[in-house]
Amino acid sequence: MTNQTQMMEFLLMRFTENWMLLRLHAVLFSLIYLAAVLMNLVIILLTILDHRLHMAMYFFLRHLSFLDLCLISATVPKSILNSVTSTDSIFFLGCVLQLFLVVLLAGSEIGILTAMSYDRYAAICRPLHYEAVMSRGLCVQLMALSWLSGGALGLLYTAGTFSLNFCGSNEIHQFFCDVPALLKLTCSKEHAIISVSVATGVCYAFSCLVCIVVSYVYIFSAVLRISPRQRQSKAFSNCVPHLIVVTVFLVTGAVAYLKPGSDAPSILDLLVSVFYSVAPPTLNPVIYCLRNKGIKSALSKVLWNVRSSGVMKR
Repeated sequence: MTNQTQMMEFLLMRFTENWMLLRLHAVLFSLIYLAAVLMNLVIILLTILDHRLHMAMYFFLRHLSFLDLCLISATVPKSILNSVTSTDSIFFLGCVLQLFLVVLLAGSEIGILTAMSYDRYAAICRPLHYEAVMSRGLCVQLMALSWLSGGALGLLYTAGTFSLNFCGSNEIHQFFCDVPALLKLTCSKEHAIISVSVATGVCYAFSCLVCIVVSYVYIFSAVLRISPRQRQSKAFSNCVPHLIVVTVFLVTGAVAYLKPGSDAPSILDLLVSVFYSVAPPTLNPVIYCLRNKGIKSALSKVLWNVRSSGVMKR
C-alpha cells in the first residue's frame, strides 16, 4: 500500500486526447481567463477610483470580483499550461494548495453573496436607515467573517482529504484537484474527517441559503407593496443579477459535491466543475455590469476621459 507521503504527484484529467482539440481547449480557456481577469479588474478599479461607488453594495461587489479573480486563477492557468505542454502532472503540494484555495475561495464567495443579499434587504426594506444599518464597520465584519468561514472550510477539507491514504492510480478524474475526484483515489476505509467536513460545508451553505431566501422573502414582500410599477421594476432589476449569481453558484456546487460518485470518468463531472469554478468568475462581472447603472456610468465616464485625453494629444 502506498500512502500519501509517497505520492509525489497526481495526473489531472484531459478534456480530450486529440492534439488539435487540446490546443483549441488551451486557446478557449486562455480567452475565458483573460476576459474574466480583465472584467473583474475593471470592476475592482472602478469601485475603488469612483467616489460615487463607495457604498456597501459596491464594497461587496469589489470583494466578490476579487474572489472570482482568485478562484479562476487557482484552476484555469494550470489547465492551460498542461494543455500547451501536453503534460497532466501536478505536484502533491501543488494539489494540496489548489484544493485549499478552491474551497477557501468558494466558501468565502458564498459568504459574500449572503452579505450582498442582506445589503439588498437593507436598501429596499429599510431605505431611510440604510447608511446606519450598512455601516462601514458592519461591511468589514461581514467580509472578514466570509473569509474566515472560507478559510476554516479550506483547512478542514484539505486536512481531511490529505489525511487519507492514496494507493493505486494517481489519475484525478478532474481538471483540477477537487475533493470528490481525490476521494476516488483513496484506499482508506474510514472517511470520518471528510464526512465531518462535508456535513460542515453543507450546514454552512444551507445556512447561507436560508439567510438569502429570508432576505428575498422580505424584499419581494416590500417590492410588491410599492405602488408605481416603475419603482417595482427598478427594485426587481437590482435583485435579479444577485439571484442569478447565487442560483448558478450554489446549484452547480451542490451537484458537484453531493451527487453520487462513480468510478468511471464522466464528461458531466468536468462540465459541472467548469460551471462552478470557471463560469461564475466569468459571468458575474457581465451580469452585474449589464444590469448595474452605477458601474455602467462609471465605466462610461472612464472611457470618455480616455477618449478625450486621446483627442487632446492629437
